[in-house]
Amino acid sequence: MSIHIGAEPGQIAETVLLPGDPMRAQWAAETFLTDPVCINRIRGMLGFTGTWRGHRVTIHGSGMGMPSLSIYANELIRDFGARTLIRIGSAGSMQPHVGLRDIVLAMTASTLSTPSRGIFRDLNFAPCADFGLLSAAHAAATDRGIAAHVGGIYSSDVFYDERPDLNEQMTRHGVLAVEMEAAELYILAARHGVRALAVLTVSDHLLTGAALPPADRESSFGDMVEIALEAAFA
Repeated sequence: MSIHIGAEPGQIAETVLLPGDPMRAQWAAETFLTDPVCINRIRGMLGFTGTWRGHRVTIHGSGMGMPSLSIYANELIRDFGARTLIRIGSAGSMQPHVGLRDIVLAMTASTLSTPSRGIFRDLNFAPCADFGLLSAAHAAATDRGIAAHVGGIYSSDVFYDERPDLNEQMTRHGVLAVEMEAAELYILAARHGVRALAVLTVSDHLLTGAALPPADRESSFGDMVEIALEAAFA
């Protein structure tokens, strides 16, 4: 047990999928895992451990934003021995060719600020995904005939952004999508010598204003979960 995770020793697998929403963690565990067991309910942040094709997997909510994810990722790695952490979540497209329901595999994650910023001081550290996970995820998506885009994303520390000038420059420089957690996850993975990847489903489009209706979001996220699981155990 740690401060924010109530699991007992041995209840959390070495492979952890991290959706932001705890209810999405429950949905993914009940949909994709065999015999999932709830191993955390502290502060309503649900976590479940079960098996997928015989492999032990934990699916645990990480909350919204990098400060929240940093808490859970730190404890999962340091206190429970997690070695592979894959963020599964939604993202907003920043490119015309990246459409709703497409998958984005984040090779790098740019950001203005993370909870780890103070460690690096004047260095602009460039957090990136584990190449083995990234390559396996791309292969899994290709095998399924799913549109998957590999490249840089932007991890924002605000949801209600008021920097259209910055968004324009990111679009100009090829940033594929925006979300709120991956940069800190990649930094923590580098620090602790573990593997990390963000597999994202495009739910909104910043250029067109298009968005998936709430009822369609969960049904569109299944590909993302399956790609993450296949990548973890490739």
